[in-house]
Parts: sequence; structure tokens; C-alpha cells
Amino acid sequence: MPYDDLRDWIKALDRAGELRRIRTEADPILEITEITDRVSKSRDRQGSAGGHALLFENLKGHSGQKLLINQFGSASRMRRALEVDSLDEVADRIRAFMDVKSPQGLLDKVKMLPMLAEMGKFFPKTVSTGPCKEVIKRDNFSLFDFPILQCWPKDGGRFITLPCVITRDPKTGKRNVGMYRMQVYDARTTGMHWQRQKVAAEHYRERLREEARNSKDEKNKSEGAREVGAPPLSRSMRQGGEVDSSDGAPFKPGFGLSGPSAAVDIMARSSGGARLADGPRPQGKLEVAVAIGTEPALTFCSIVPAPPDVEEFMIAGFLRQKPVELVKCETVDLEVPAHAEIILEGYVNLDELRTEGPFGDHTGFYSLEDEYPVFHVTCITHRKDPIYAATIVGKPPQEDAWMGKAVERIFLPLMKLTIPELVDINLPIEGVFHNLMIVSIRKSYPGQARKVMNAIWSLGQAMFTKCIVVVDEDVDVQDIGEVTLRAFNNIDPERDIQFTLGPVDSLDHASRLPDYGSKMGIDATRKWTSEGFARPWPDEITMDAKTRVLVDNKWRMLAKELGMD
Repeated sequence: MPYDDLRDWIKALDRAGELRRIRTEADPILEITEITDRVSKSRDRQGSAGGHALLFENLKGHSGQKLLINQFGSASRMRRALEVDSLDEVADRIRAFMDVKSPQGLLDKVKMLPMLAEMGKFFPKTVSTGPCKEVIKRDNFSLFDFPILQCWPKDGGRFITLPCVITRDPKTGKRNVGMYRMQVYDARTTGMHWQRQKVAAEHYRERLREEARNSKDEKNKSEGAREVGAPPLSRSMRQGGEVDSSDGAPFKPGFGLSGPSAAVDIMARSSGGARLADGPRPQGKLEVAVAIGTEPALTFCSIVPAPPDVEEFMIAGFLRQKPVELVKCETVDLEVPAHAEIILEGYVNLDELRTEGPFGDHTGFYSLEDEYPVFHVTCITHRKDPIYAATIVGKPPQEDAWMGKAVERIFLPLMKLTIPELVDINLPIEGVFHNLMIVSIRKSYPGQARKVMNAIWSLGQAMFTKCIVVVDEDVDVQDIGEVTLRAFNNIDPERDIQFTLGPVDSLDHASRLPDYGSKMGIDATRKWTSEGFARPWPDEITMDAKTRVLVDNKWRMLAKELGMD
């Protein structure tokens, strides 16, 4: 049965022996990070990595509150979170839905009815109220009421690290749930670390475009009204949007452009919303809600690279085989998970950015200061005695490594839709998601490895992959030793390595410019004569089958003599 909420998930972890309750006092400022980092890098007696989930029950400065961390921090807990024995089970379910063919007749349509009925279970369900509404605070609230972590010594402050950030596409109305760190500036404002290529950042940019497209008409209306006897505008009002002391009337500046041209102009002048544009700029808001402490499937779905038109609420319903229940917010036009522990409601202004960071990130380095939108909290709702859910990132392995490996396994079938020759992929934990992808392919024509590289760089978040190594289908990409031996024996560096320029991860501190840099692809497949390779290709060293069988039959006796039994 799916977990109803975070508390149900905690009980399941406790029953399975996967949870440790920490009753020794621990400080959310640095100390919890140090404890969790040691646990996440530990191994049990069987050699399994990741340590236990931790429930801190004695938090310095937050008497009576609890904090859950490292809930996804092992391979076994990641499977338990999605209620499967193997992550491949989820991939197989995705593959089964993708294999559905268009019905050819009445009988085919009848056969599809059970599947269509099952799909209906995935859609989110709006309910009138839920546990997240047990306490509603429109006034007299503070973010510092919660045990928000400062993770590392040089962090810019406290950060909300495991939020499900909910926005709505201004064009389509579809909701997005993403996970973006939030630096707490004061009791009611935070940074909103929308990396430039993320979906919520595009919602923000679309609101910028929308306001810019509308600005010409607003300017014409304003100027038309003034033509019938209004006093002339001062220079300061035309350029800065300030209130002129001569008449006291505010002037919202126009842009001199309209429609698509105005949208292109504001994107160019603001570098895609990455900085405040010089000169006139759009005003307005984008509404935002943040859920903290949701059931595990939804928390996981907030990091998955879902297509923009597919809501994460639906993916969570698919994973848990039960719809996510949603309730309407109090102060913004959004819906939020009814069973969440904490809900933050608010907005970001289109004409306001603030310095965010540094932050100790999953690369193992501090991500640098940069300008990001500011989230203004208008209301907080929460359960009675809410449990605060958090995570930390840093040098791998950490909790996020296991979440990333789950994404790798589950979404391989979706990658194969676009790249059917894919056999398997591996995102090594030490490659911190975007630095290295190893790919095996079923090679059928010259140059196919390079085609695959470019296809990967065109896929959603895979566009950030800094290095791609492509090998033949007979290489086990999960075995780094085999990949290293086979791949680097197979390449001529000048011939087989290609470079390209494009978008890179915002956290990449080595790129020549923020968000823009180079990527490398290595064709480590066997080279064909049709690819210009004229030399003979040597056979790989293997023992003949007869000798292997002979030694197999003697191995038990030999193992004793060798001390290997």
C-alpha cells in the first residue's frame, strides 16, 4: 500500500530497522550536517553503503520539534520508498505503458479499458481540506520557527534543502513540482535558486515575456490619457518608472516594442531573466507554493527530469499507484499536497533579484554567489507538531546519489524512445550526475556513436552532461573497470574525441562562463572500415571453453588449497 504521508513513511522505516532516532541534542547550524555526512558515508557489516535514515528529536533552539534526514540515503531505502524490490520494476511499468498501440477495432478498444481505468488512478485529486491545514498562519509567522539547516561553514546562511516548489505554467496552466534550494534571508523571504534551464525558471521567464508583450498597449493607454490635458512626464519618470513630484502619478514604462519582439528584447536585455535588465523592465509577480515533508514518491518526483507537459503530481500517482490529494492554497492560486507537513505560500517579483549563495553543493565544492529571484512568504500552513524534512549535499556519496541512480534506472525506457539504440547507461556517483555519462549502444552504422552523443545533449537535463563515453553493447557500463579497460584501449584521442559548446549546469564552476561552456564526447566503440579504420582489429584475450570447464570442475578443491573458500 502507498504511504499516506511522511509519518506513514517514517513508521515503515522504523519497522524495517532503517531508521535511527537521535535523542542527543544536535544543532541545525552545521552539527546535523557533520553527523549526517558521517552516517551517509558509512557501511554496515554487510558492506552496504548509506547508513540509516535519521530522525533528530532534540534540536537545539527548537524544543519539541523533529527533523528527518537521509531518508533516501541507500539503495534499499530508495527501493522501499517506491515500494518495489527492484527499480527495474518501475522501468518495466513505464515500458508497458509506452508499448500500448492505437486500437484497430472494437475488440482492441475493449481490451484497453482496464489500462485506461488504471491510468485514471494516477491523476491528482483535489480535496476540500487536509492535514497541512491544521494550523494556518497569515500573520505572526517566521521561517525561523522551523529547524532550517546551515549545512557548511561558508554557506550564505540557512537553506531549505528538500522543498517541493510548485509553480504554474502561465501559458498552459500545467503545474510543475521542482526541487530548488532556498536561502533564508529573513523571517519572510528566501532566495529561489531556479537554475536557468529548469522548468520553474521558464515559468518565471514566460511571465517576463507576458508582461513585456503587454507593455506596449499599456504605454499607449497611458500616453493617450495624458494627451487630454495631463501635464508632461518628467525625464526621470520616463526612464526610471519613478513618481514625478510635479503630478504624483506613477508611470509604468513601456518598451517601444510589442508582441514577440518585446519578449525577445526583454530576454536579451535580462540574459534570460538571469539579471535585471538595464532600462525599463516588466513588473508583476509569479505565484509560488512550497511543500516540505511530503510522502516519498512525491518528494522523489520533484527531482525527476519529467517532460514539461507531464505534471509531477501525475508521475507520483503512477509510482504510488494512488492519486496525490491536493488542497487549494489560502493566498495564492495553486494547489498543494494535502498531507504535507509544511506549506509556504507566496510569490516572486519579476523585477527583483538578490544575491544567493555561496552553498556547499553536490559537486563537493561551494557553488558561487549569483543573482536569483526572491520568494516572499504570504502565509504558512502546517500540521500540528510538523516534522521538518531536510537533506544535505556535498562530496559524494550522499543521499542525493541514490536518488540520482534511481532516476537513471527508471527513466532509461524514456531515453530509448528518442535513442532506440541505447542498451544501458551509467551515471557514476562520483561524476555528480552531470559530469560523466557512460553509454552502451547497439551500433548499426558509421558515426552512430556521435549521433548518440548529440541526441543525449538534446534531452532535457541530459543537456548538461559534460563528458559522454559511448561503448559497444558487449561492455557492461556498470563495471567501471571493464569500461576503463575497453574504452581507453579503443580510442585514438584525436580521431575519437569531439567537443561542442552549449548550456552547462549552473553549478559547473569550471565553465568559461556561467551556464555556458564546452562538452566532450568519446567514441569508444570498435571502429569500422567504413569509418576510415583500415588496420586489423585484434581479438580480445579469452580462455577457451574446454579449459574453463576443466578448471571449473577442480575449483572447489583448488579453492581450499588456495585459501579462497
